[in-house]
Amino acid sequence: MPADPEPTISWDRESGTIRFIDQTLLPERYEVVTCDSVDRLITAIGRLEVRGAPALGVAGGMGVALAAARSGAKGRDAFLREVEAAAGRIAGTRPTAVNLSWGVNRVLARVREAADPAGARAAAVAEAVAMAEEDLATCLRLGGHGAALIPDGATVLTHCNAGALACTGWGTALGVVRSAVRAGKRVRVIACETRPLLQGARLTAWELSRDGVEVTVIPDGAAASLMRAGRIDLVIVGADRITRDAVFNKIGTYMHAVCARHHGIPFYVAAPRSTFDEGRAEADVEVEERPREEVSRCGGRTVVPDAAGVANPGFDATPLSLVTAIVTEEGIKRPPYRFGGASKPPSLQDEVFLLKNR
Repeated sequence: MPADPEPTISWDRESGTIRFIDQTLLPERYEVVTCDSVDRLITAIGRLEVRGAPALGVAGGMGVALAAARSGAKGRDAFLREVEAAAGRIAGTRPTAVNLSWGVNRVLARVREAADPAGARAAAVAEAVAMAEEDLATCLRLGGHGAALIPDGATVLTHCNAGALACTGWGTALGVVRSAVRAGKRVRVIACETRPLLQGARLTAWELSRDGVEVTVIPDGAAASLMRAGRIDLVIVGADRITRDAVFNKIGTYMHAVCARHHGIPFYVAAPRSTFDEGRAEADVEVEERPREEVSRCGGRTVVPDAAGVANPGFDATPLSLVTAIVTEEGIKRPPYRFGGASKPPSLQDEVFLLKNR
């Protein structure tokens, strides 16, 4: 039975700081960082010490709260300028993941509503803490809905890490797996290693191993072969942004979606409503280009000649036409996708499961 994992990111009320698991150190070392400045948080987000769409949303909100708490400005106008400048820097750190700017803007709105800096600081912290609590509850609801999609005895392919480490806790794609296991189903997971930073090998395998869920790590390029051999029953991934025509997720996701369609395998996306950006289309979204060194170096060695170019997009876009269903906290959405609400109400089975596991 999976245990409830500790929070990936949280606000420490006593010290007025942010605490987060440094995901770059896993699985070799588990370390919780105490972050007391916006600059440190921005570095952490850029280096992927904190990563995953829901966790980035919480990090964005807590970053604004931290900026407010650390501001020495006395007047309201100067205070707002300082906090807004920090908010802009945080939001721009990773442009493709919509949750980051969503979290920043949500807490910034509370700051702007306050009458004075003292009130703004209290409101910002309260809103950021509420976001973290809501994120966990959202993942639990999402997992309860999605568990119905996993047959007993299924082998699930996933890509990157959409688990507790990508959220405050529980997870989205892995939250569905966790909820299925908690409901008594036997589930095996095939985790793509997810080049170039190996979030599947380092993070997904670490989480599932700790929970006692059977997990096997494969090279990203092996997925299609396993599908053809009949060794994959379904694919479930997370998302960093869902526009009205595409799902943005870690680079390599589109490849799995195409292969799944070819082999007649369901391809599911699990994401909270905060990840939806239906006001934009795929063409409107900036895809983050990650540093050359993530590809050109490995294990402390140079593996790409200096004269060779490197393209390192952090994400790709999967057309919604390849997505079998999207699992949200509101229920399971199926084509044609209408983002105003779930395409079908939660089943009685879903509701009973949620009531039993609150």
